[in-house]
Amino acid sequence: MKRILITGAGGFIGSHLVKRLKKEGNWVLGVDLKYPEFSKTIADDFIIGDLRDSHFVKKVINTSFDEIYQLAADMGGAGYIFTGKHDADLMHNSATINLNMVEQCRLAKVKSIFYSSSACMYPAYNQEDPDNPKCSEDSAYPALPDSEYGWEKLFSERLYLAYKRNYGLDVHIARFHNIFGPEGAWKGGREKAPAAICRKVAEATDNGEIEIWGDGKQTRSFLYIDECLEGVLRLMRSGMSDPVNIGSEEMVTINQLTQIVIEISGKKLRINNIPGPTGVRGRNSDNRLMRERLGWDANMKLKDGLKILYAWIAEQVKNEIH
Repeated sequence: MKRILITGAGGFIGSHLVKRLKKEGNWVLGVDLKYPEFSKTIADDFIIGDLRDSHFVKKVINTSFDEIYQLAADMGGAGYIFTGKHDADLMHNSATINLNMVEQCRLAKVKSIFYSSSACMYPAYNQEDPDNPKCSEDSAYPALPDSEYGWEKLFSERLYLAYKRNYGLDVHIARFHNIFGPEGAWKGGREKAPAAICRKVAEATDNGEIEIWGDGKQTRSFLYIDECLEGVLRLMRSGMSDPVNIGSEEMVTINQLTQIVIEISGKKLRINNIPGPTGVRGRNSDNRLMRERLGWDANMKLKDGLKILYAWIAEQVKNEIH
């Protein structure tokens, strides 16, 4: 049994990670500003608090943990990240959390720490062609992320790697590519594209239409939560410290993603493409390094994951109506 700390344990990925690590028989402490929204946590202990407070972080990491998973961040979907209205909070909040976490891990001599970065840190200039985006790990520099969220992720990657070089901290960094699944944000402005589209389709009446931001030709790949967790644990238990992509290589346009969800719903709906924040024109995970170094690759089909997500969101919509 390992002693494990998960920060951001009240969030989407963090709450799922708690369940996965508990199933493996570990002792898990969860920390977040809030409890998970959609199901009761099964962490052995859960502390509510603000990781931007260095004194709070010191109280949490007052003993040695075998593994720490740092997932806490100020984040959201395109409607939150790309409007520019939240840039200062995005950068300040997440950077402060990571500065506090990495320093306290050093002081407490933590054995191993995982940091969740994002594909948003890749240069915008390599993602202008929706059909041929370049997101291999070695393409990160010269740096030019498309958002302040991406800049903060890149800074924090360098922060953790600097602590590895100077203090011997055992760090593992994943660049997540659009993780999706049930029990995540599905309304309110912070939801990601799969959840937002599932909600719009679930709420739509048959033979109606739904609105999609942009021309719908922008491309992305999406990774189901269970596969994300498998990649994270394989990375954490590897000897790899260099940042690595964890995502799917099944690239689709946003309109194609929408059509898949419409097909799953069984409804007849039209897509109305409207102006809105979209981010880069094209992004797709490049999994070559993951296959080479971790001996593993994601293989779940996008449609299979969307069936699970749509069923869950349709139930949320139904419950909200009633």
